[in-house]
Amino acid sequence: MRPPITLLTDFGTADGYVAEMKGVLLTLAPEAQVVDLSHDVPPQDVELARLTVARYWRRFPEGTVHLAVVDPGVGTGRACLAVESDGRFLVGPDNGILSPALLLTGARAVSLPIAATASRTFHGRDVFAPAAAALVRGARLDDLGPDFEAPIVRRTKEAVRREDGAVLGEVIAIDRFGNAITNLLGVRAGVVAAGGRPVPIRATYADVAVGAAVAISGSTGLLEIAVREGNAARVLGLARGATVVWYKG
Repeated sequence: MRPPITLLTDFGTADGYVAEMKGVLLTLAPEAQVVDLSHDVPPQDVELARLTVARYWRRFPEGTVHLAVVDPGVGTGRACLAVESDGRFLVGPDNGILSPALLLTGARAVSLPIAATASRTFHGRDVFAPAAAALVRGARLDDLGPDFEAPIVRRTKEAVRREDGAVLGEVIAIDRFGNAITNLLGVRAGVVAAGGRPVPIRATYADVAVGAAVAISGSTGLLEIAVREGNAARVLGLARGATVVWYKG
């Protein structure tokens, strides 16, 4: 049995784009198991797609091929990549979406060639899907293209420690619950200032009253600011790029 190919896009399912990609995959790799992860990433939201990839790519068995296409730079000079990391493969644009795997020690990437016949607006169908199908059929990474030597795209800023010991961070994404995901990693105690008010850090949402703001270390290890049974982005006026400051308390 061949390993699965997973699909993550911002295409939605109404316009046939996902169907075209599946048609290519199943034509070139008829025995492949294609797993739809999500096609509801907000349009062009590479940062949220990157965080989504970070959640799932190592949860699948070795040999899995992850095809991730959120690609506002399609048709430009940005590279098309195939990556091998921790026994899995990832295929997609070099815009930061694959960085969770690329940053792992031992990761390798090759640059995928773009045929003259490829659509300049649909590399998902004409470049990435054929590469994913080749990998699931047993092709080696080196069979797909030359080593990618350029610096990879990294999107998220690192938090900065201030002289007073506080750590300055920012909101990097808002999830569908209205939780504000920050770039503060491994924080499990203290207070975070967000939206002009102090928010206590607790272990679970239920550690505060309904309607109260709380910060917790989410399942990825990143600090998330929430409102119990509410929407933190709306209540606290938070958006991507908003400043947050962690204090030991």
